[in-house]
Amino acid sequence: MHIQDQILKTLPVFEVSETLKKPMVFFEDTTFSHVAVVENGVFLGLLSENDHDCFEGKKKIENFRYELESFFVTVEASWLDVLEKFARNEANILPVLDEVNRVLGYYDLNDIVSVFIGTPFFTEPGGILVVSKGVKDYSFSEIAQIVESNNNKLLGAFITESFNDVIQVTLKVNASNLNDIIQSFRRYNYTILFGNNDDQFMEDLKERSDYLDKYLNV
Repeated sequence: MHIQDQILKTLPVFEVSETLKKPMVFFEDTTFSHVAVVENGVFLGLLSENDHDCFEGKKKIENFRYELESFFVTVEASWLDVLEKFARNEANILPVLDEVNRVLGYYDLNDIVSVFIGTPFFTEPGGILVVSKGVKDYSFSEIAQIVESNNNKLLGAFITESFNDVIQVTLKVNASNLNDIIQSFRRYNYTILFGNNDDQFMEDLKERSDYLDKYLNV
């Protein structure tokens, strides 16, 4: 999945020597959670909208140097790395850096999620299955083998929860009737948590993708 086309280059980056007035206006005029700060053009960190109430327009960003958050992705980052970074930092905007730590632009969470839900996992007809098993006992190769042994194709799968050494995997297959697949998973000692092709499930999954940490825990 090529996501570099989604880099936004129209949003501002602020020098640490500037006053807080412009970042304050930025947060007031947008719904973005962060904005990048640089020092002599090199990425320094991020101002958070959560700190907006503490800003004083006449003070310099320098006064918040040690409050800056430090997360970003490089231009080579994969879509999965980008989504993970959004989730871990509860952000809806993410700076993209080049090889010398200069800000090339930003990823907007909504744009990246739109790319993700345009993949066959969401768009191809089929059924959704959620299974769980001990973290030491499962494997994606086994999951694919179980699906394919029932003459179906695995359209996508990802871990949606990990708790107390048990993982939960959400997968989509190109089958409307999941009974045979479900029985096969049970024979391999997987617990079936969800198994049908209910369109409402897909809608719920999309709605909960406002933040990746939400959709990762569907």
